[in-house]
Amino acid sequence: MTPPAKPRQRVAVIIPAKDESRRIAATVRSAKAIPHVDLVLVVDDGSEDDTQHVARDAGAVVVRHSHNRGKAAAMETGAAVVAMRDAPDRLPRVLLFIDGDLGETAVNTAPLVPPVIEGHTDLAIALLPPQPGAGGRGIVVGAARRAITSLTGWTPTQPLSGMRCLTREAFEAATPLARGWGVETGMTIDLLRKGFRVVEVPCELRHRPSGSDLRGQLHRAAQYRDVEMAVAARRMRAGADVVQSKIGRTPPTHR
Repeated sequence: MTPPAKPRQRVAVIIPAKDESRRIAATVRSAKAIPHVDLVLVVDDGSEDDTQHVARDAGAVVVRHSHNRGKAAAMETGAAVVAMRDAPDRLPRVLLFIDGDLGETAVNTAPLVPPVIEGHTDLAIALLPPQPGAGGRGIVVGAARRAITSLTGWTPTQPLSGMRCLTREAFEAATPLARGWGVETGMTIDLLRKGFRVVEVPCELRHRPSGSDLRGQLHRAAQYRDVEMAVAARRMRAGADVVQSKIGRTPPTHR
């Protein structure tokens, strides 16, 4: 007798976006071409432009925050909407988070999917090539990398990469997500400390990098603040775990 066919694993692309009307249509259309993807969801995080309408016209399912709540909140909203659309008698969709400014290169996040759906890893993170026009000096990246190494023993190449594919189980284990720009660093630390597997996968992606002008400097300052806050919270949690472990090993006192 021929064994029953293995259920096809489906993938939902979640795109947190704010004021991305110029690039979101190309990003959505490109993401729809990724193998296994049957749902592209844009979370419009309080845009002041036509992001939601452009994304919907391009074929995305769109949900909108009435005001800007930040990337982590948009990711959590997106994952919740996908969960509501998952059929109870089918495998939950794998979640692929991508940035709204990838444009036509969004399809190049496809290499993140196979390691997850084939069970080789729980979280696959995109390694991007050098981005033309990037103006940072690696201060935030270095801080995030050192923190992840010190708290988990694993050293990432690009700890701030926002293109990530992970299982529903891994996503739920990482919630609540760290706020603001600390979401990626916090997620990586939390999952590694809980025993989940994490890999980095090269992807030929192009997005809008932060320049060296005042706007870019302010962006990196906000990144640094949020990363440090995420790391500090996890250091405190790790310290509390150590204390609790020592208390648990303390032999009872006999009077």
